[in-house]
Amino acid sequence: MDEQALLGLNPNADSDFRQRALAYFEQLKISPDAWQVCAEALAQRTYSDDHVKFFCFQVLEHQVKYKYSELTTVQQQLIRETLISWLQAQMLNPQPEKTFIRNKAAQVFALLFVTEYLTKWPKFFFDILSVVDLNPRGVDLYLRILMAIDSELVDRDVVHTSEEARRNTLIKDTMREQCIPNLVESWYQILQNYQYTNSEVTCQCLEVVGAYVSWIDLSLIANDRFINMLLGHMSIEVLREEACDCLFEVVNKGMDPVDKMKLVESLCQVLQSAGFFSIDQEEDVDFLARFSKLVNGMGQSLIVSWSKLIKNGDIKNAQEALQAIETKVALMLQLLIHEDDDISSNIIGFCYDYLHILKQLTVLSDQQKANVEAIMLAVMKKLTYDEEYNFENEGEDEAMFVEYRKQLKLLLDRLAQVSPELLLASVRRVFTSTLQNWQTTRFMEVEVAIRLLYMLAEALPVSHGAHFSGDVSKASALQDMMRTLVTSGVSSYQHTSVTLEFFETVVRYEKFFTVEPQHIPCVLMAFLDHRGLRHSSAKVRSRTAYLFSRFVKSLNKQMNPFIEDILNRIQDLLELSPPENGHQSLLSSDDQLFIYETAGVLIVNSEYPAERKQALMRNLLTPLMEKFKILLEKLMLAQDEERQASLADCLNHAVGFASRTSKAFSNKQTVKQCGCSEVYLDCLQTFLPALSCPLQKDILRSGVRTFLHRMIICLEEEVLPFIPSASEHMLKDCEAKDLQEFIPLINQITAKFKIQVSPFLQQMFMPLLHAIFEVLLRPAEENDQSAALEKQMLRRSYFAFLQTVTGSGMSEVIANQGAENVERVLVTVIQGAVEYPDPIAQKTCFIILSKLVELWGGKDGPVGFADFVYKHIVPACFLAPLKQTFDLADAQTVLALSECAVTLKTIHLKRGPECVQYLQQEYLPSLQVAPEIIQEFCQALQQPDAKVFKNYLKVFFQRAKP
Repeated sequence: MDEQALLGLNPNADSDFRQRALAYFEQLKISPDAWQVCAEALAQRTYSDDHVKFFCFQVLEHQVKYKYSELTTVQQQLIRETLISWLQAQMLNPQPEKTFIRNKAAQVFALLFVTEYLTKWPKFFFDILSVVDLNPRGVDLYLRILMAIDSELVDRDVVHTSEEARRNTLIKDTMREQCIPNLVESWYQILQNYQYTNSEVTCQCLEVVGAYVSWIDLSLIANDRFINMLLGHMSIEVLREEACDCLFEVVNKGMDPVDKMKLVESLCQVLQSAGFFSIDQEEDVDFLARFSKLVNGMGQSLIVSWSKLIKNGDIKNAQEALQAIETKVALMLQLLIHEDDDISSNIIGFCYDYLHILKQLTVLSDQQKANVEAIMLAVMKKLTYDEEYNFENEGEDEAMFVEYRKQLKLLLDRLAQVSPELLLASVRRVFTSTLQNWQTTRFMEVEVAIRLLYMLAEALPVSHGAHFSGDVSKASALQDMMRTLVTSGVSSYQHTSVTLEFFETVVRYEKFFTVEPQHIPCVLMAFLDHRGLRHSSAKVRSRTAYLFSRFVKSLNKQMNPFIEDILNRIQDLLELSPPENGHQSLLSSDDQLFIYETAGVLIVNSEYPAERKQALMRNLLTPLMEKFKILLEKLMLAQDEERQASLADCLNHAVGFASRTSKAFSNKQTVKQCGCSEVYLDCLQTFLPALSCPLQKDILRSGVRTFLHRMIICLEEEVLPFIPSASEHMLKDCEAKDLQEFIPLINQITAKFKIQVSPFLQQMFMPLLHAIFEVLLRPAEENDQSAALEKQMLRRSYFAFLQTVTGSGMSEVIANQGAENVERVLVTVIQGAVEYPDPIAQKTCFIILSKLVELWGGKDGPVGFADFVYKHIVPACFLAPLKQTFDLADAQTVLALSECAVTLKTIHLKRGPECVQYLQQEYLPSLQVAPEIIQEFCQALQQPDAKVFKNYLKVFFQRAKP
């Protein structure tokens, strides 16, 4: 072997050596006999370096996995012998191999096993067991091999081909017949032999039993001698976690409901009499987490049995199963309430399913009602944050608690289904008592009290948030709690979690304020002062900005008396903070978007006359325009690229803020009706010069383009005078991406204003096309994926533009470009339909062709178009689907074919018998189509039902393609 290259296997080797080692590995993988060198090195123990041994196993693994069938019988025999002699050597090694080598060796054994067990090596396990016997080092390897085999055969995370899946099923069936009882016996011997002397091997063996239980005959494990041994392990500290997991797998195996019930009950009796149910005596939380998972498994198994028995109508046994479930509830509650969240989390499944049973019972016993209440109290207690939770810098622990809270929320929702009245009463009790003394209560208890009220909104069934109408007792309870929330002063609590929960809840129950509007002013003040938008925590300020906009939007009818006051109070939050003034503004630009939107909503939805609305909107937007002009001048002079970027960012924010205010308008309140057109036209005039700024083009153009999109919607035809010069600027020095983003703007204008913009479109049609073709024809590197993708997207945009023009009844825009240009455009559409394997673009091209045939394909169409139809469009309808890249199994391609069918139908509609004659006598015979098929094709084309032809066309091309 290349000793120099092997040096690069060491993780500390420098990169040149490592590269060389990788190259050497690739070379050995393709070499026909390199594996023999590696096999020999392993059998002879030539190398002592661990990385080299691992490397040799990797080469063997590659050989067995991908090239085994190429070997001769003698060579295959050599691989088997190498592995067995390596295994024998391990018995004598003074030191065991490193774990990573043992695992890799086990993988190679497992690969060889799945390849050879059914044919060449039926005595695989016998051979291995005869080598390892009860030698601890051998047993360790034997167990690792078994785990590797299990993952090859049954691991659901590994994707298998249907061929491999069939082979794996056959292997398992053969193993069950031939060797599983012997393997189980070997496990029993290992456990018995090592349970007190070698915990590592014993735990490995328990893991193997747990893994295999799912697919072998359960009676081999679920019998007295095995179960008693496992229960014995439950009392040995180093074994009990693994024993717990093993029992869990036993309990989890699918079986007859009555047998399962008996198995679980007998296990429970033994565990209970051994004292395992006394949770409070146990201090080892890791063990309790596993034990909780086991109890969860037992509980859920009993519930599955109960469901099956009810379904089968076996009422007697179902009663017994329910009784068995009920006796586990006390233990379940102890685990659910445990202070360790992992222990609690592991039992939630059982708890959830138990509530599901109660939901199905018509009457609950007193004990069952007490259980529901106990679960409710446990959930309320466990929702509470602990002292260690870090609100300012949330890490992994915090993320896990957030996930755990989501699980508890599901339990709370399920509780609401079982007993909504009880849930409402319990929450009300906790909420009221906590908020009476909030000043002296710890933050986590105040937070959870408000959180519970918030959670009721989703838990209690209601349509459209109408919690305060309908059911009187529910409405009055929620109303009482909301009144307490907003009048208690708890919004001043000095903890971010309480503050945030307050605002979230106020917004969640916004309908309360339509019933009791007198509370709106104090909530608005909370939003606007140091409790909300001016809070010391950026996280609170940011979330409040969003919630404030939702609050104002949902209550806009109640806002009228407060509008000017609010606008005055948020004045400083609307300031555009340019990069040079250094002071940190309270809100980020994303947060400011919400404040601008809120200001817009307040003005537009107010009851003021149009002049007043206009004055307020001008006050809101003038500072932005003034700042914009100054910053644009500064940008033109800026030398330093970083400064240019931050100025451009700031300019972009200004445009974005103005854009966002326009979201307040609607069909009922248009810009015109509110008298605000002039203000927005001023904005347009202010922002458009940025398009001609040569610096930071991308960011400035994208902002102004978005603003134009908004203005087309809001200002309607008043925006039209600005479009030509804006377009001219946007078409200068274009990249693919610029054009791709500019075309939707032109499409929007075309589709909205149609004939009004026809002169403008005719004028800019060819300049736009020249810009597009220029970018598409630029040479690119052969394997430059991103350039290829950009061109594909631009091509799609180009065809989408032509589709919009033709589809908006504006074909004269194309027709008036002169015969040569018209032909050039038509040829690109034909190319798009046939040559590029992009079904999305192909579909669009066929839509364009259908439309043009419909408009121009009749007797009075443009001169020469009928020729074009027969020379180019008809052939395109056949050449495109006949291409190898046209995949009829792909959904997008089928849509393209469907449009191709429409094109042919439209040609037939416009040209009549002449089209059929051309297909019959000229075109189809030129494709060597058999006469009877031509006949069939023409009949299908003449069917009045278009769907018949679409279906036929698919079959036609499926037959035509090899």
